[in-house]
Amino acid sequence: MAIMEILQRNFLELYVRVWMILWMRLRSLMILQCFVLTITGGSRMEMKKLEINAEVENLDEVLSFIDKNLESAECPMKTQMQLDIAVEEIFVNIAHYAYGDGHGNAEILLGISKEMPEVIIEFRDRGIPFNPLLKDDPDTTLSAEERKIGGLGIFMVKKSMDDISYRYEDGQNILRIIKKLKKI
Repeated sequence: MAIMEILQRNFLELYVRVWMILWMRLRSLMILQCFVLTITGGSRMEMKKLEINAEVENLDEVLSFIDKNLESAECPMKTQMQLDIAVEEIFVNIAHYAYGDGHGNAEILLGISKEMPEVIIEFRDRGIPFNPLLKDDPDTTLSAEERKIGGLGIFMVKKSMDDISYRYEDGQNILRIIKKLKKI
């Protein structure tokens, strides 16, 4: 009888551990979409949220989230492509640098205001505090061989967006990009 009791207890412990591991993995991979109301420039805007592991392998999911929402708002293709490039640059930087050798999540919030009209995308992570806007712009008059490595991606984001801002708040890096739309 003691052997059966030990087997049952070990099985139950193993069962619980496996479910905990699966739950944590699923939770970290899950795309959480929820709607958040925020006040932006005097207008109410519905924000959609994606929470995902900050790993380069998840870039396709991030871009799919962005594109699906931009397409449903009939965002012009040129603007959508500019936003995709900016999103890719920012997300990949978070994936590569925010958590050092560790791992963590990124939150992407997306809002489309038809009143303004504009698209707002906010990136949040709990990684190492870093303001990419403080980095000097690269000297684009130099050839690629002469230019220092780094900074070209965020430079392209700055040039292609209408506004970009950074703040560190409540233990989070928060980078916000805004792209004005001609017509939604």
